[in-house]
Amino acid sequence: MNNNEQTANDYSKIELGEFSNLTENVFQPSPDFKLDGKKFVKDDLGLTSSEISFNCMQPNTAIPFLHKHKENEEIYLCVKGQGQLLLNDKYVDLKEGTLVRVAKDTERAIRNNTDETFTFIVIQAKENSLEGSTISDGYAIEKKPNWN
Repeated sequence: MNNNEQTANDYSKIELGEFSNLTENVFQPSPDFKLDGKKFVKDDLGLTSSEISFNCMQPNTAIPFLHKHKENEEIYLCVKGQGQLLLNDKYVDLKEGTLVRVAKDTERAIRNNTDETFTFIVIQAKENSLEGSTISDGYAIEKKPNWN
């Protein structure tokens, strides 16, 4: 664990720094393939229900392959800039504030087809696994917060 991580029995925390610095991360799952600007946080946070990645694509770059998932849907949250998803041969435009859910069996790839950096977050979670919403899962307790 590095000095940017904190854990306790009831929470975990990491500091990724400013989104503009995400380009310093490198994801290299094999010797012949690497992605600059991608950081997975499942292991760092000890997540048990989802995977989250923070992504920063340089201008005019693209993921060079299509992929699907066996169990997980993905949610793309566009933070800054613009790009495109290729979903089953259909282009879906993305910009700051756009959210897109992609079903597990959908072919997908993403690109930044602009001259600006494109920053986005991807959340993976098992498709059809959520049994309750935040409204039905959360509940109030009698203790009041002390913000002093």
